[in-house]
Amino acid sequence: MGEIGTQDYGGVGGHLPVMPAEVLSWLKPRDGEIFLDCTVGYCGHASEILAASGPSGVVVGIDRDMQAIDSGRQRLHEFGNRVVLVQGHFVDLKGLLGIRGIREVHGALFDLGVSSPQIDDPSRGFSFQAEGPLDMRMDRSSGATAADIVNGTDEVDLANMIYQFGEERYSRRIARAIVRARVERPFTTTSELASVIESAVPGHYRHGRIHCATRTFQALRIAVNQELDHLEPALRNASDLLAPGGRLCVISFHSLEDRIVKQTFRALSVETGGELEILTKRPQLPTEEEIRRNPRSRSAKLRVIERIAKEGHA
Repeated sequence: MGEIGTQDYGGVGGHLPVMPAEVLSWLKPRDGEIFLDCTVGYCGHASEILAASGPSGVVVGIDRDMQAIDSGRQRLHEFGNRVVLVQGHFVDLKGLLGIRGIREVHGALFDLGVSSPQIDDPSRGFSFQAEGPLDMRMDRSSGATAADIVNGTDEVDLANMIYQFGEERYSRRIARAIVRARVERPFTTTSELASVIESAVPGHYRHGRIHCATRTFQALRIAVNQELDHLEPALRNASDLLAPGGRLCVISFHSLEDRIVKQTFRALSVETGGELEILTKRPQLPTEEEIRRNPRSRSAKLRVIERIAKEGHA
């Protein structure tokens, strides 16, 4: 989920980053240091890091969503050249920093959730709560949309995708219903898809704790943006850039992401002979107070790894 926000997409406030106190506690920003926000979104965490690392700390923020980058430039205008916002994919972070002369950072953050402005903007197509085009692309300038996938994927592959990425128990029923419905008319909107999903699942499931379309929409979003494919190499690239004593924080929002983070951190610790040390043996969770204030934070899990400072380094 990511940040809870208002309809003010201009970036002047109203967006609460998930677990900000915990992120600052782990990163320990100090004056003059460089930090990398690999999913800068609407700059909630970046703003906090910049404030804590003044007067000369720097944040480099990367995001695929140009709307978020434009909003962030307005929101962080007061920090001047202390902030660098770049449209790009976090898997390319080494290259994006390299061409700017940055070879190491003192801390890095991945907030893998979709921001509230993205969720709440019907034109993005991430949510079934409002009518909108079936899009779901983080970068709207390229790539297949959710409609392309729903209308063009065969039933078996569609069912497997919904099961794998959405962990949806009724994936086969849903895929079958989608394929039947698209024969009559291709899907173009979020409400069309949600309606077919509702008709495909048992009655008791339609009125469960979460909406019956939630997992299918999650699966489509992951598939459209290839979110899981690039996560491990991006984590490895970010860890390579850590200066001695630097920490990498990752906030995930569903079990598939968290599993990749957990396994990658373990592998990095072994491969480096303990030079990269896992600081969170179990993921840190949001407080009950934060969940009450920001319900979208309820599924967040924070994991942290550190590059151990060798003798002779500060």
